[in-house]
Amino acid sequence: MECRHCASPLEKPGDFCLVCREANADAVVLDVTRDRTTMTMLEDEDVVGETTITTVPEDGDEAEVVELRNYAGLIADDIRRKRPEEVYAAGDREVVRAVRAELHYPFYRVDGDDPVGTVRERRDDRALDVVETPPAEKIGGSHTTLIGGRTGMRVIQTVAGHPHVKKVIPGPIDAGGKGSQSGLRAKVTRADDGGNVRLLLRDGSSVQENRIVTTARDRETGELVREDLNDVLAEAEFQ
Repeated sequence: MECRHCASPLEKPGDFCLVCREANADAVVLDVTRDRTTMTMLEDEDVVGETTITTVPEDGDEAEVVELRNYAGLIADDIRRKRPEEVYAAGDREVVRAVRAELHYPFYRVDGDDPVGTVRERRDDRALDVVETPPAEKIGGSHTTLIGGRTGMRVIQTVAGHPHVKKVIPGPIDAGGKGSQSGLRAKVTRADDGGNVRLLLRDGSSVQENRIVTTARDRETGELVREDLNDVLAEAEFQ
C-alpha cells in the first residue's frame, strides 16, 4: 500500500506515513477471537486496509498469561503504527480488555456480527469532544465518601477515565436498600435529555447514585457513552 498523501510505500496497510507525517487511517476496528484478530482500517467511512494477527492459545496458568499478553501486545503494536483517532473492538472480552490496557486512544466496544458495518454507521454519532483531564481531577462535589472503599474508588476512577466523561459527582449514600451478598456492583443508567448519565453503586444494603457529566449533546449520544461505560465496567468485572 502507498501513502494516500505522498505515495510513499507503507510497510503495512493504513500505517502512519513517516515521510510526509500524515495518517492513512483515522479509525481501527478489531474483530477479536481468542486466536485470531482481524484489524480493519477506516478513513472516514472508507475501508483502506485490513490485516490479521493470530496466536496459538497456551494451556496452563503461567503460559496462558504470557501468551495472552504477547497476543494483546502484537495487536496494540499494530494499532500504534496507524496512530488512529479511535479504536473499536468486538469479540473476546479477555483479549479486548488486554488490548485496551495497552493503548491510550479513545477505545469503544461494538457488538454484532458485522463490527465494521456497525462502526461505519455509527461514527458520525461518535463525534464527541474528548476530555484530556486526568481521571482523579474529574471527581468532585460535596460528597466525598464512596461506598465500597477502595473498590468503589476504582470504579469511579474507571468511569472518570473514559474520554467522553467530563466530571463524576458522587452523591449521598442510602443505606436503606435491600441487602446483597454479591459485593460491590456498578451500573450506568439511561441517559437524560442532555446526554448525562448516573452511576449506581450497590454494596450490601447501601446504594449510591453518582452523577456523570459527559460530552454527549443529547439522549441518543449519551446512550452511546452509557453503553461504553457499562462495557468498561463489565470488562473490569464490576458488574
